Amino acid sequence: MKRSIRFFTVSALAAGIAACGGGSDGSGSTGTVSFDVTDAPAMEFSSVTVAFTGISLKPENGEWVEFSFDEAKTWDLLDLQGGMSEPLITDEEVPAGPYSELRLLVDTENSFVELEDEPGIEKSLAVPSGEQSGLKLKGDFLVAADTTTDFTIDFDVRKSIVNPQGESLADYLLKPSLRLVNNLEVGSITGDVDYVTLSQARANDADRADCSTNYEGSAYIYEGADVKPTDINVNREEPAGPLMAIPVTDQDMDGIYSYTAAFLPAGEYTVSYSCQLDDNETDEALEFDGTQNVTVVANAETEAELIPLAP
Repeated sequence: MKRSIRFFTVSALAAGIAACGGGSDGSGSTGTVSFDVTDAPAMEFSSVTVAFTGISLKPENGEWVEFSFDEAKTWDLLDLQGGMSEPLITDEEVPAGPYSELRLLVDTENSFVELEDEPGIEKSLAVPSGEQSGLKLKGDFLVAADTTTDFTIDFDVRKSIVNPQGESLADYLLKPSLRLVNNLEVGSITGDVDYVTLSQARANDADRADCSTNYEGSAYIYEGADVKPTDINVNREEPAGPLMAIPVTDQDMDGIYSYTAAFLPAGEYTVSYSCQLDDNETDEALEFDGTQNVTVVANAETEAELIPLAP
């Protein structure tokens, strides 16, 4: 299936969907929607393959609008990073008006993960709330009348795949951290990190922690300006951590590592960088570098180098 690069911000989940039956605003007007799915990168997995079997939308004042796929749409979510996305539904007609919730149905029998340190070994996935109710995303969104509205669902793997650490329905749980965005309202942040210079500076400073072994670090993105950087902890009752954390990569093999944070709603953000591992499930005293404020503009790419490049 053809992939597309959209320079709009989306975290966890973005979707555009069409409806058959049910009303929303009582006027009888309709609009068309498209929903795509994307992923904010993870680091410990080599594959996160999810089979989607349908999507359902809940008008604020109407019945559920359900779409079932004739064949499961199965993707390795790790392929959908840096602005890449895949369509769940495209240009479907649905009742216009406000919506309060959407659900993604997943076939867990055909969904699995593979770990970086255990290549070729498929680990099972389960949905804690059960396959019938699907992956839920509550929150208001609007389908405009007589026009097309495109959404993206950001499926943040790093926060969504949880190790149950004991007896469970499966090896890993699909406890999604989903974010829904309107594609007309998002932009992206991209930048470079001079990892070699930074890691050497840390190694020569007795007061700073060394970079983690075999890990080049991640760019951390926080909503709002002047946010004090913190780690990810999916077990916090009131998460105040990053919107996303993106492992940096050296695609050109020139020693300069880069990142792209896509599908971000226009607004103010704080970006930072850490080369220490974050296990996502406990509070850790990570040290950060290059913290700065960034303004995201809709339909535009904003550059933010997280530490000064070596001369």
